[in-house]
Amino acid sequence: MRPGARLAAAIEVLTEIMTRGRPAALSLSDWGKAHRFAGSGDRSAIGNLVYDVLRSKRSLAARMGSDDPRALVVAAAQTSLGLSESELITAADGSKHAISPLSDSERTALASVVPDDAVSAVAADLPDWLVPSMTRVFGEGLVAEGRALARRAPVDIRVNTLKADRGKVLRALAEAGAEPTPHSPIGLRVPHGRAGRRTPNVEAEASHGKGWFEVQDEGSQIAALLAGAGPREQVLDLCAGAGGKTLALGLGMQNTGQIFAYDRDRNQLRPIFERIRRAALRNVQVMDAGREAELLALGARFDLVFVDAPCTGSGVWRRRPDAKWRVKPQNLAQRLEEQADVLTTGAKLVKPGGRLVYVTCSLLPEENVDQVTAFLDGQPDFRVVPYRQAWKNHISDTPPDSADGADDTLLLSPHRHGTDGFFIAILQRDGPEAIAT
Repeated sequence: MRPGARLAAAIEVLTEIMTRGRPAALSLSDWGKAHRFAGSGDRSAIGNLVYDVLRSKRSLAARMGSDDPRALVVAAAQTSLGLSESELITAADGSKHAISPLSDSERTALASVVPDDAVSAVAADLPDWLVPSMTRVFGEGLVAEGRALARRAPVDIRVNTLKADRGKVLRALAEAGAEPTPHSPIGLRVPHGRAGRRTPNVEAEASHGKGWFEVQDEGSQIAALLAGAGPREQVLDLCAGAGGKTLALGLGMQNTGQIFAYDRDRNQLRPIFERIRRAALRNVQVMDAGREAELLALGARFDLVFVDAPCTGSGVWRRRPDAKWRVKPQNLAQRLEEQADVLTTGAKLVKPGGRLVYVTCSLLPEENVDQVTAFLDGQPDFRVVPYRQAWKNHISDTPPDSADGADDTLLLSPHRHGTDGFFIAILQRDGPEAIAT
């Protein structure tokens, strides 16, 4: 497909997303099925352009003076597709499959920039209603954090140390440009593709099929490492989903002890079985989804209960930018109820001296520090273990500062740490068998 046809396709997909409120992944998938002549390179370029628009929709609209899908695509095309100004003008030639020529006003807008004193929500590419919460966390750093959330994310992978080491996987992925992650000692990073180029599909590599690694953001790796799952422990992954953190926790256990994987949604849990086999983990017990009575019957037996709680997902907007514009106050309210519920459930299963690790992929304080404060108010036998202590024990001697300035809990962010947004709180239950974190 010629560049003009790619622009037209992106406008078509964006129109459906914006008018029907459909997830971007579904709209792009349906477009691909209806246009099977489009090659993988075309689909990748169109997808990148759509996602780049969604990441920066407000600032692009401010620049163009319009939030029409055409205006947004035109504004993002040069950076996303790697087109020069003259190439963009040539692409918009009005031919059969291309978009119509650029107007004088569009050309003028393309030469403009969003002013530095733009409204924070515009400069940071955020919905208005979330600005107070994000400002509460980041203060004057709001715009920098918002802009980091509006950039493409790299592909991070976690080495499966049961089958390979970091150097072995690094050599296997050398052609993809893999390099060690800044913080995780078992992570590698493949930078996102440059403008107009695809990011390598590392899951198509033979080394992935052999179980040498899994795709997992460095922030998620850090959350699992800080949990400190060790040999012969009893561990529960309470919101296991597809099993990414179950696998990460299992590495520290070295195929000893037991790790129970539970989730309320069987559809979320279904992929875990193949991943366990590929990773060669032998100490994982996958519980039947949604059977909470069976879960509670296990009792307060666990050294570690890991709670990767349901949340708004504001920390992963680099990867799912359409969710940034779909989330509403009522969604946040629902997630807060779910988080409180899962924390209460998790607390019942932690043995004296054990720990409950609460994690979200959110940057919002309501889902993070506020939830921890409310939990501790209702659970006086739990206390926060400062994250720096766990970091020194399990990662390195130089823990980073939390993005929100906290001393006890850790907030990772794209701007400050180069990861997705993750919040991590280590909560230990009082008891004679207190476990060193």
